[in-house]
Amino acid sequence: MKRDLTTYLDLSLSDVEDLMQLAEAFQQKHRRGERKESTLDGRVVAMIFEKPSLRTKVAFEVAAASLGATPVFLSSSQIMASGNDQRGRESIQDIGKNLERFADILVARVYHHEIIRELADTVSKPVINALCDRYHPTQALADLMAIRWHKKETRGLRVAFVGDGNNVATSLMHMSLMAGMEFAIASPKGYAIPVEEQASGRQLARTHNTKISFLHEPAEAVAGADVVYTDTFVSMGQEAEKETRATLFAPYQVNPTLMKAAKDDAIFMHCLPAHRGEEVTNNVIDSSQSIVFDQAECRLHVVKALLVTFLTK
Repeated sequence: MKRDLTTYLDLSLSDVEDLMQLAEAFQQKHRRGERKESTLDGRVVAMIFEKPSLRTKVAFEVAAASLGATPVFLSSSQIMASGNDQRGRESIQDIGKNLERFADILVARVYHHEIIRELADTVSKPVINALCDRYHPTQALADLMAIRWHKKETRGLRVAFVGDGNNVATSLMHMSLMAGMEFAIASPKGYAIPVEEQASGRQLARTHNTKISFLHEPAEAVAGADVVYTDTFVSMGQEAEKETRATLFAPYQVNPTLMKAAKDDAIFMHCLPAHRGEEVTNNVIDSSQSIVFDQAECRLHVVKALLVTFLTK
């Protein structure tokens, strides 16, 4: 049966646990220097990227090649438009229908979630959302792996997100609550996680017997946190809002003073790229509490797990 990953909520708890165990096994192989296998020999991974990428692009390309598959990278300028959030000369449905004749799985990093949905509804091959305006499920899986790496037991931990209620925050919320972690987010008024997603968060908190808080004061969110997380204040496509956001979000910077509100053994996380001196200071992101590069490494292992799961199981 065709499987898609359009949002973290496409996954069940057993799906997530299976992916984590497989990703952790790939991590162990990586540490032993086992970087090449033939699990996906002959498979083709089509990668549609409207938005720039470092970690996601490299993770999917390296993962595919390591598993014996062929990654095919397709930038917006090649098949859509100019990379400036514009539609190109061919419909999304036609792009998908063509690619499914050549590839075994489609990975898409796009401006609008509607494109992910169009692809998933149109093609018979699996579709993975590698980031859109509403969700970033592959990042949330990597985040869970990183937290398990450093905290072992996740249930009962408090995850605090400080900043914009964006795609990363939404998927982090879904992941945290499904894993039995408490989730708190502090955002300026008008920049919270969208209301409809807050509703899904509250439902997840009830289902998984944990807590959720939507706040405005950073110190309140971070108080007693085991994980402190932030993201850029200006995401791709929001460049025109940079000056306004710089002023509004300045009090939400993660710095040593804010980190003191968290537990002494709290870890700091950031999905990267980081704008040092804006959402986080150097003495936090470079500190012993920071696991941002372990977090980035987890992207590779999680992507391997996703490709194997979606293409062989």
